[in-house]
Amino acid sequence: MQTSTRGGARRWCGVWLGLAFSLWVWPAVAQADLAWSACWLPGVERAARCGVLTRPLDPAAPQGRTVTLHLAMLPARSRRPAADPVVFFAGGPGQSAIDLAGPLHTWLAPVLAQRDVLLIDQRGTGRSAPLRCEEDDPTPRTLAAQLQPPSNAMAQRCLARLQALPHGDVRQYTTSIAMADVDAVRAALGVERWNLIGVSYGSRAALEFLRQQPQRVRRVVLDGVVPPDVNVPLSAAQASQRALEGMFAGCEADAACARQYPQLRRQWRQLQSGLPREVTVPHPVSGQPERFTLTHEVLAALVHAPLYAPFLAAGLPLAIDAAAAGRFTPLVGLAAALGQAQSRLASGMHFSVLCSEDGPALWQAPAASGAQALVAPYRDICRRWPRGPVPEAFYRVGPVPVATLLMSGEWDPVTPPSQAQRLQTQLGTRAQSLVMPGQGHGQLSQGCVGELVARFLDAPNDEAAQAVVQQGAPRCTRARPRPLAVLPLEPASGGSR
Repeated sequence: MQTSTRGGARRWCGVWLGLAFSLWVWPAVAQADLAWSACWLPGVERAARCGVLTRPLDPAAPQGRTVTLHLAMLPARSRRPAADPVVFFAGGPGQSAIDLAGPLHTWLAPVLAQRDVLLIDQRGTGRSAPLRCEEDDPTPRTLAAQLQPPSNAMAQRCLARLQALPHGDVRQYTTSIAMADVDAVRAALGVERWNLIGVSYGSRAALEFLRQQPQRVRRVVLDGVVPPDVNVPLSAAQASQRALEGMFAGCEADAACARQYPQLRRQWRQLQSGLPREVTVPHPVSGQPERFTLTHEVLAALVHAPLYAPFLAAGLPLAIDAAAAGRFTPLVGLAAALGQAQSRLASGMHFSVLCSEDGPALWQAPAASGAQALVAPYRDICRRWPRGPVPEAFYRVGPVPVATLLMSGEWDPVTPPSQAQRLQTQLGTRAQSLVMPGQGHGQLSQGCVGELVARFLDAPNDEAAQAVVQQGAPRCTRARPRPLAVLPLEPASGGSR
């Protein structure tokens, strides 16, 4: 549940330049509680402003240990930006918002015409007291290590490592605690009200901020909706199975795909029934052949990853057909293509949030089979991962006081449209839901969306904002054909000649 990006190193300017830049360009928000400096972020051609804010690790012990929040402000192009900036909430949970600066600078270009966009590395992510496990290290690893789903043994090793850190009380990283941090940032900036954009898990974070501070929110945009009362691992497993079925149906409805892969469903069932098995695949980076055990959990993860993006899902018929013939390179390659484009998660924060907020229900999850194999690692890990306090009100959703736009991809394999549509009824008449035909996870990168969001935010009142959505909906929700299935250059094997 995260937004795609390409990583890169961050360049910082000198302290003297940062102070001068801050005083010259942003005098209205230069506050004593925030330490600011000018900075350059990968993929952003203009100087940004980066800052830090210290917060108590445990809200109940304000004089105790602390965490340092890192934030970055992407400046509006206008000389007189609007007084209400946008704050962006990243996905995961565990994704760094600042690492997404490059793609966001492109996707939200229409928004940046008039508004600053604030990126906050939520506590436990990015540079803000990160809760990273050894497995989060980007150093190239063997395929067996990369493909192995997280295990309870791995999680316990990570937990011991994290608990030795000054900020390692993993109970203090829930969404509710993190949103109190966000309001402290707002207060330090001197912003009366701002706009929220939350993607994937970030939509849950945005909803919690809205619950805590409704008077501080002007507009809300949720992309890939994760309601607080939805169990993320369970719903993701169900959505993944739905998206996979949609891929099968799409192939059967396309003459060329159906002709090339007439036995695709049967091949998939046979592939599942033959697990576990030992397979050999060239490493995507080194090219050296590596052997690993293909289990139900590994297969589910390999197929789940390409379903995030329709252009990658178009390669699944070929990959499944090849796997049925004993060739697993296409399937591993598709999964790696998404993995290389994803911002690195902080696994410790990921488990701290989901085990606290979603964990208990996982123990009643079905046995691992098919897409439900995605649930098994969470069920095992969350039994022993320390859980932080979650207020009962966190799970209750009522009518929103401001215009709210919800967006979903038709074949999203982790946050399906049904979640947004159900949430819309709970949020009331100020909420609107759009479903983008043929799309997967995350809509901000779609051509029409940035402009629609900018006009939604620029509208002078909620009624005008809702009218903007109604006017823009036909363009953004027009029917889009699925990307054509990838066909082999040579005759296919495995029963689909």
